[in-house]
Amino acid sequence: MDYKQRASAWLADPAIDETTKQQIRALASEPKELEDCFYRDLEFGTAGMRGVIGAGTNRMNRYMVRKATAGLASFLQEQGEAVCQKGVAIAYDSRRFSEDFARETAEVLCAAGIHAYLYESLRPVPMLSFAVRELGCAAGVIITASHNPKQYNGYKVYGPTGGQMEPEDADRVTAYIERIENLGSIQRMELAEAEKEGRLTWLGAELDDRYFARVKTVSLRPEVFGQVDKDFRVVYTPLHGSGSMPVQRALREAGVKGLAVVQEQAQPDPDFSTVRVPNPEEGDALKMAMALADREGADLCVGTDPDCDRMGLAVRDSQGGWRLLTGNQTGCILLNYILTARKLAGKLPENGAAVRSVVSTRMSDAIAAAFGVEMFTVLTGFKFIAGKIAEFEKTGSHQYLFGFEESFGYMAGPFVRDKDAVQASLLAVEAAAYYRMQGKTLLDALYELYEQYGYYLEGVKNFAFAGKEGMEKIAGIMTALRDNPPKELAGRRVLALRDYKRLVRITEGGEEAMEPPATNMLYFEIEGDQSFIIRPSGTEPKIKLYFGVRECSEEKAKACLDALIDDVVMRYMQA
Repeated sequence: MDYKQRASAWLADPAIDETTKQQIRALASEPKELEDCFYRDLEFGTAGMRGVIGAGTNRMNRYMVRKATAGLASFLQEQGEAVCQKGVAIAYDSRRFSEDFARETAEVLCAAGIHAYLYESLRPVPMLSFAVRELGCAAGVIITASHNPKQYNGYKVYGPTGGQMEPEDADRVTAYIERIENLGSIQRMELAEAEKEGRLTWLGAELDDRYFARVKTVSLRPEVFGQVDKDFRVVYTPLHGSGSMPVQRALREAGVKGLAVVQEQAQPDPDFSTVRVPNPEEGDALKMAMALADREGADLCVGTDPDCDRMGLAVRDSQGGWRLLTGNQTGCILLNYILTARKLAGKLPENGAAVRSVVSTRMSDAIAAAFGVEMFTVLTGFKFIAGKIAEFEKTGSHQYLFGFEESFGYMAGPFVRDKDAVQASLLAVEAAAYYRMQGKTLLDALYELYEQYGYYLEGVKNFAFAGKEGMEKIAGIMTALRDNPPKELAGRRVLALRDYKRLVRITEGGEEAMEPPATNMLYFEIEGDQSFIIRPSGTEPKIKLYFGVRECSEEKAKACLDALIDDVVMRYMQA
């Protein structure tokens, strides 16, 4: 069916409510918008599905949530009654309709004979991942669009390990979803009835306590909070999301006394009314936190995104201004802090391992090597870091110590299997307190790493292309670079091209095979220890560009990075 036929089918379907039908009729005068709403089904993948809230098959709404849940239910049912009884843990964040979609998810699962464990109020991604593992669930679902703008929501699915669903399993769920032709055939059970029938369990304080007991175990120097001077102060903002309760509780229970919270951003707000985008990666997201820190005399600002899996830091510099750390910089600071503390305590294992995504800084490799720790590189997506942890546990080959992504995601304690901004916030504040006792800031610690390992600087550029035409544009950019790769960039030779889709590394000498899994990503190795990586986002209609350089000084590194970015953007992103 084309988009018009799909829209007509929804208008004729008695399972679709009248309000939704009115929204579809209102799009008659906007054919491009109508096409974007119905030209495809919202894609389901290893990260579940994510999209703009609205009416249509390519939008986030109760019908697509029901359809996805019915597919998940069929996938679990094929594995037998025992798996169904393990149940599914369900959480949600502060976005529009998040609670409604979570309840819809529970209703469909319970009707299918699958036990639902539903949080009584909003909880973040790491607590959902923990719940899956702690309760021994067969799967988990959290309703969230992470750091996306307010018009988005999403449906994120986890496997029994607490990590995001494996690609093969996501494909099987997708196959079941695609078999559903009649939305009216999807059965639901009222939650009151489900609770009465023993198919629904509400989650709350008791499971929270178990999670926070484990969070405390990631602390490496818990005594510093009692030893640091009384003027040590930290400002925290949850950016209107689900991090408010867990981050504050973790820091206060750890003994952080000088904690101030941005009250204007402390309460859940689906409109994220005080920020342009609720993403600590964005430079302006921590403006209110920095203003409060100026009033409070604090030297550190911590911010988390709506589902509290990403954490950003702002550190006061020597001139009294603020420096926003990148995800790569924070990752290296935390990695070095963890390894140093473990070594000094005699707790650095001989088979220690850290894991980073392929688009994250190579400085972390140098830091790990200096401590005799092996750094593993995986594809983008924390599910691949979770997969490495599972591999270590199965083989006993390595002991996991830390994992991170440049996109502000970090995790030390493997009692969760996704980015955990609660853990990361605790470790960052602890590291800041430790360095303060030495008369240093986190920024000072970063520059000590640069002096030791070289000035690794990275840059990330995102280009959004909305709608069907945008998806075609992104595909065209990738095809052009794949079929006609540049021989030089910013005046330096391209030494090799790693094509992660074809799984080959191409040099002047020929091609060599790369190990799976495959993904649509190109990695250009450039002479002089530089790199350029490009890939379409897996969760948003955008293409992402990553740049990395290493030089002997910050000034030279900045100049080289700027030149590389300008050349690539001018050549490939201006058309």
